[in-house]
Amino acid sequence: MHLSENDILRRVRKVEIKTRGLSDEIFAGKYHTAFRGRGMSFSEVREYRIGDDVRDIDWNVSARSERTHIKVYEEERELTMMLLVDVSPSRMFGSKELTKKNIITEIAATLAFSAAKNNDKVGCILFSDRVEKFIPPKKGRSHILAIIRELVGFEPAGTSTNISEALRYLVGVNKKRTTCFLLSDFVNSPADDTRLEDALKIASMKHDLMAIRVYDERDAELPNIGIVELRDSESGRTEWVDTSSRRVRNFWADSYRERYQKMTSLLRHNRVDVADIATDDDYVVNLIKMFKQR
Repeated sequence: MHLSENDILRRVRKVEIKTRGLSDEIFAGKYHTAFRGRGMSFSEVREYRIGDDVRDIDWNVSARSERTHIKVYEEERELTMMLLVDVSPSRMFGSKELTKKNIITEIAATLAFSAAKNNDKVGCILFSDRVEKFIPPKKGRSHILAIIRELVGFEPAGTSTNISEALRYLVGVNKKRTTCFLLSDFVNSPADDTRLEDALKIASMKHDLMAIRVYDERDAELPNIGIVELRDSESGRTEWVDTSSRRVRNFWADSYRERYQKMTSLLRHNRVDVADIATDDDYVVNLIKMFKQR
């Protein structure tokens, strides 16, 4: 659906009004402590003292001086947040009042305003089966509003989802360690599964990566409402399904559970924290819970 300029501006304003207030809860609920100190920069070299971490030993300086020296790091006060946002067609689904796109947009905006309160830079990568748009990290309200505007009005060229492509782009474009949120329903292209593990491994080593999986209850469970026509929003394929059949409903639920467990295992194996948020969930509560567990 193509939105007019006035429609986009109206929706941006609506998102801003809602999420700027919610960001206060996120910020008070551990955002600034969950990520403080994760960006470290080299400060100086000094002699080794008992209790120092041996992993910080500078072997070159130690060899030249014939005394053990270590590298000293200091906390970077300015951090960078990157939002990796899935804009593929499956985000348009929602069986309740809000679609996945609505929730993803609100969560991204809330996180961005929370970062702004911490005086952090915020950047954004929009992706589908390709990287659709890169917004370099900057500070300021007008910059955040520009990101929200893209989240509201962006129309992707891609028709499916390729998460590994977005992660590879992140690693290539951000050389310094950043705090990254990957927002998606994780309905990933099966062809990308083999590449995703390597991409996650590299990205999680270089950046502080967290996954926010947004889903609708109908992704996991079909209601008993008779024969309906279902359409795959990414492939465009349609199929008539008899939802009154228990076998059909069980197959749907089992297929979703299998994909969910496989993706969860892959994320956690690569040390990526995951928050699952339904389209009718209180996402602020879920985000604060994730931050407190870090």
